[in-house]
Amino acid sequence: MASAPASQLPLFYQSLVPLSTQFHPHHGLVPHTDLNFTRSTHAIPLTVDEFAVAQRSFPIVFGMGESPAPLALLSLIDGLNLFLDADGKWQDGAYLPAFVRRYPFMLAKLGPDATDLSLCFDDQSGIVTADGEEKLFDGEVKTATVDRVLDFCGQFESAVARTRGFMEEMEKLDLLTDGEVTIQQPNAEPVVYRGFRMVAEDRLQALRGDQARKMVQTGMMGLIYAHLFSLPHITTLFDRQQARAAEAPAA
Repeated sequence: MASAPASQLPLFYQSLVPLSTQFHPHHGLVPHTDLNFTRSTHAIPLTVDEFAVAQRSFPIVFGMGESPAPLALLSLIDGLNLFLDADGKWQDGAYLPAFVRRYPFMLAKLGPDATDLSLCFDDQSGIVTADGEEKLFDGEVKTATVDRVLDFCGQFESAVARTRGFMEEMEKLDLLTDGEVTIQQPNAEPVVYRGFRMVAEDRLQALRGDQARKMVQTGMMGLIYAHLFSLPHITTLFDRQQARAAEAPAA
């Protein structure tokens, strides 16, 4: 029952093993109320299904590299999550990304030639254990808990596929550019935040009429504006970082 190499694992996952009655007949979920596994994360992947609600809480940006993906920014500093308090609780009223809610489970292919996805989990998470109270199996039969997890993970994978399609269209239309946001501070030099990609509004406005109409019809235009409308949250994150730094005790 080998787990995937750590270098190939997604964010948060330390291992990945397939869930089965053979190896996990008595496993269950341990009640947990903290999200401390997100503490050192400053950006979390988003799907397009989440843009409408996520844009109320975070800046939605796109990663750098050859295959940029949508990200919710949690701070402007690597290793800092401004939405998590000292007790590991998520900020009240702030959206909690599906990527976080999915953990420690995910659907994955068990080999390079596999065609089907299998339900796997991070067996180092401490959330799924042999003495967990909320059981995953009743004998050889999966419980309602597993059905619920499978349904959520299946919906997540469908949203990921829609997100890939959205990003492919963005690439075809060459709408992404290296991002830059200038934050003007009172009585101080402006701060420039870079290291992400964003939609270039001039390229968006230069689209042909038929291209723009298609984007409206498919919902792509709404997603782009959710991204653009979320960008002022970058200044909010900067202000929160400054406030937290001011509250920190002197070394």
